[in-house]
Amino acid sequence: MILGAQSDPEDAIPLDEQGAGMDAALEALYDADKKGGLGGSSPKINRWLGDIRKYFPKEVVQVMQRDALDRLGLKQLLLEPELLASIEPDVHLAAVLLQLGKTLPDHTRETARGVVRKIVEDIQRRLRLPMIAALGAALHRASRGQRPRSAAEVDWHRTIRQNLRHYRPELGTIIPEKIAAYGRRGQAVRHIILLADQSGSMATSVVYAGVFASVLASMSSLKTNIVAFDTAVADLTPLMHDPIELLFGTQLGGGTDIHKALRYAQSLIVTPRDTIVVLISDLYEGGNRNGMLQALAEIQRSGARCLALLALNDEGAPSYDHENASALAQMGIAAFACTPEAFPEILAKNLS
Repeated sequence: MILGAQSDPEDAIPLDEQGAGMDAALEALYDADKKGGLGGSSPKINRWLGDIRKYFPKEVVQVMQRDALDRLGLKQLLLEPELLASIEPDVHLAAVLLQLGKTLPDHTRETARGVVRKIVEDIQRRLRLPMIAALGAALHRASRGQRPRSAAEVDWHRTIRQNLRHYRPELGTIIPEKIAAYGRRGQAVRHIILLADQSGSMATSVVYAGVFASVLASMSSLKTNIVAFDTAVADLTPLMHDPIELLFGTQLGGGTDIHKALRYAQSLIVTPRDTIVVLISDLYEGGNRNGMLQALAEIQRSGARCLALLALNDEGAPSYDHENASALAQMGIAAFACTPEAFPEILAKNLS
């Protein structure tokens, strides 16, 4: 185990060149308060970024970069395009860049957009097809029981299989009790409203929500809205077809008024029984708590479904308001954390 110079002050354990390099890289980060760490020098940080990519696998590099941003306060250095271009991209870096937002100078902004685009494309490669497959199957199941309007909508093979027991030999035919139908193409059979809390603690969840919204927008059988909120509400639905524009349209780091967001969601609901409201929030309500609970109750009574995701990220161990989560559970609203890989199946179950 490599723990820095303090773990072996007498140099009793010899290290080869690679071991010494790994030791120095870890010590610069995790013993920074004792050794001065990476300091404020951009060249020194660039060398360190190169070293950790040399000595550690990609997943470890991303963790160390995240720790460097948090422990050493290096966010200001992300304003330098040369440094930004050298960092291993991951969803946490995207969240940091979105939090910096309008503070990014012009000469860095395009580099930042390129980094976020690379991160979004990587997420889409992993999650787009599972999302489309899961929701497509759920929508097909949901629409199969509809009564066909014309012969073109009748699923004849399934109709025959389901009615074989009603074969009348004297007539030489089947008398069907129920006619199975195909799903009605081109009709929005479900409406999904994503409410994304853009307070600082929810930053990575917002990134994933934005990418999922762009996937949902590509499905013609769904109507989708995405709304980001802090103490104000921003309907980002017109930007869904461009996830980069959508994400840079957020204002990460503000307060939280869940009540106001839910009231806006209510104004979007046209057919409640076909609507799912997904509240992505840690439930730390800075506005009207009683109003928040009342709005959720009204949405449920209307026939719409509600889900509360305390986090939509890779960690799955969020900090959240336990009292509010308990109140939602008592109302019959599931409140839980969810990894991005699990989200398609969870949403699909609520579509069926």
